[in-house]
Amino acid sequence: MASIYNFFKDVFQDLKKENSENKSFITVVVLLLSIPLGYAVNSIALGIFVGVSLITFQKENFKIKKNLVWPILLYLLMVLSLIWTLSVSRTLSSLSKELPLLLIPLCFFIIKVFTKDQLFKIFKYYSYGMLIYSVFYFIKATIRYLITKDISVFFYHELVTKDLNAIHVSIYMSLACFYFMSKKNKQLVDKMAIAVLTVTILFLSSKNVVIVFLALTVLYYFFYSDISKKAKYASGIGILLVLTSLTFVKQVRDRFLVDVKTNVKENTLAEGDGMENVYNVSIRQAWNNEKFQPNDFFPGAAFRVYQIRIFLEIMKEEPVFFTGYGLNASNIKVEEKAKEYNIFYGYAKYNFHNQYIQNFAELGFFGFAILLVMLFINVKNAINNKYFLHIVFAILMITLFLTESFLWRQRGIMYFTMMYCLFNSERLVMAQKK
Repeated sequence: MASIYNFFKDVFQDLKKENSENKSFITVVVLLLSIPLGYAVNSIALGIFVGVSLITFQKENFKIKKNLVWPILLYLLMVLSLIWTLSVSRTLSSLSKELPLLLIPLCFFIIKVFTKDQLFKIFKYYSYGMLIYSVFYFIKATIRYLITKDISVFFYHELVTKDLNAIHVSIYMSLACFYFMSKKNKQLVDKMAIAVLTVTILFLSSKNVVIVFLALTVLYYFFYSDISKKAKYASGIGILLVLTSLTFVKQVRDRFLVDVKTNVKENTLAEGDGMENVYNVSIRQAWNNEKFQPNDFFPGAAFRVYQIRIFLEIMKEEPVFFTGYGLNASNIKVEEKAKEYNIFYGYAKYNFHNQYIQNFAELGFFGFAILLVMLFINVKNAINNKYFLHIVFAILMITLFLTESFLWRQRGIMYFTMMYCLFNSERLVMAQKK
């Protein structure tokens, strides 16, 4: 009991010390840790960060950071889309959700610059916070399992809720896991954190994130870590064992095999609760079919191919290359296409699940270009900073944007904008913390 008390006492003293040197330190940590919580909590945390930034503003700290101008320009383009949007009400309602794009960079213009040590500590507290969330999700799932005897409570959206989104949580956990993985002189708690977070990422079963996570793990151990060759080979064997073990977990295995199965043999029956007489759509069918049936089920890859198809069609049908349809207004066209192709009405409610396409469809070429510029800056600075955690963030965002409209979700925009500003506000060579 005394050791726990001393631990929290040390954490409190450290937070107090860092906050005395930079008044925004605690508010940034709180904002990052609020992301997996409710939308109201996110908004309050953002409001506190903005309020503290304004109250503690000192003229000598003001500096326009050119890398952070781009999120602001993207938000201004969203506002400008009110002029041509297909739905003023939809665009207006989304502008408040996208406010972090404007407010967070503006705060970074006026707050005191974080030192390298402070940035390391922000990522440390963020990572421990994600570890605590991970343990909480497993405790909650265990209680549900004891009540329901349903093993699915440990996997995918069931582990974290559909609103929180398993794919997005996988991203939060991946960055935290690589924080612990890239630490030198790891303690037992660091190794346990790696194990818990890795299991969480695998059980969340996001195909894209799991593949990228394992690839980044190989990249780190073989090219960035300073462990011996023997240890590197041992790590490689460990990763192979993890991959092999996935084949024994039905819930994870089926998530990966469904796309393979539906493209090897078409018109296979979909599996799952309430899926009787429902047929899987293959990638070829998603791209070529002139009509679908209401009982057709689109697995992940096939649905995203269908979304690319309708995006190309609507962009060809109307002269909106430079403007798009307005923020949050492209769904009107998606719904029209759903009726045209006779697909299940539920699919009409989904956005493009591709950030590149989403930007182009709603903000036109310039919205797409601004997104690419931000990602380019992020990658360039990650390489220049020589900090593996930044490289992880850069690669995760590039790959995630291929399958998710991450910036069209409140938690997504909060997470991306804050991390982007932390990593790119200053040109720093972030030597690994020993």
